[in-house]
Amino acid sequence: MLRNKTILVTGGTGSFGKKFIQVVLNNFHPKKVIVLSRDEFKQYEMSKIFPTDKYPIRYFLGDIRDKSRLCRAFEGVDYVVHAAALKQVPALEYNPTEAVKTNVDGANNIVDAAIDCGVKKVVALSTDKAVNPINLYGATKLVAEKIFIAANAYGGGKVKFSAVRYGNVLGSRGSVIPLFLSLKKQKIREFPITDVRMTRFWITLDQGVDLVMKALESSQGGEIFVPKIPSMKVLDLAKAIDPDCKIKLIKIRPGEKLHEVLISEDEARSTKIVSKMYVILPQFFESESVHKKYEKFSFVSEGFVYCSDTNEEWLTVNQLKDIIKNLD
Repeated sequence: MLRNKTILVTGGTGSFGKKFIQVVLNNFHPKKVIVLSRDEFKQYEMSKIFPTDKYPIRYFLGDIRDKSRLCRAFEGVDYVVHAAALKQVPALEYNPTEAVKTNVDGANNIVDAAIDCGVKKVVALSTDKAVNPINLYGATKLVAEKIFIAANAYGGGKVKFSAVRYGNVLGSRGSVIPLFLSLKKQKIREFPITDVRMTRFWITLDQGVDLVMKALESSQGGEIFVPKIPSMKVLDLAKAIDPDCKIKLIKIRPGEKLHEVLISEDEARSTKIVSKMYVILPQFFESESVHKKYEKFSFVSEGFVYCSDTNEEWLTVNQLKDIIKNLD
């Protein structure tokens, strides 16, 4: 599907963006890959790995807050993967208007630019924190999801908008694994943990990229794709990194949950099981193509909730050790 096509990735210098672009360049034959981000130094560093004289890649400075810049960047683009966002929970609690400008207004700009420029499909990255949000980051991502889903009606079906929703990415920038590994290297044996009961959904970068690829290939417009992924106890993660570490219990951060939810009970009524993932169908409209695509698949059971502490699949300490070996 991506052969001889132009793909643009917002936030393309981030952890996901770099992995996604690596997969696309090494395994497909795109006409062009455009990296859109606002940090020229990160683009410079990335260009050392993917130079423009060896790869069909272009580096485009811009901010998703700037609609006119997006319209220029989207000219001739077939597919957009929207990964740009402000994500640090404490920082966004303290700077709420900045979160709205990027995560909400930026999402709306993506929609307008995609429709105006005739993009074929847009896949936006979301998070488990968008479900029953208690922090501003999650709230802005919930609004962004709503914007992208509604855009399928707003745009008259010319562009297919969908989203993927998943949990914490193993080893990504800002995640707890690099923190614990850094403490271990500094020979600090006391790891900070909010609560020994805390659980999280975990996904690898490769799995995240695979999910987005599936969404690009199969989306009909309005779906939210949720992978079947394992849960993990944060305490087990600490023990996997350093079995002899001591635990320092710290106060829960503003907007932090003990457990995360990927699909709420209310969303379950619109959720179908599709192979190794769940697909949440649009609730206020349904196109004929969406109906045909998913009519053969079954809905989840009544009262279903996809929560990190009641998940059926768990990562063990030994499995975590194997994963961490590849990250350390």
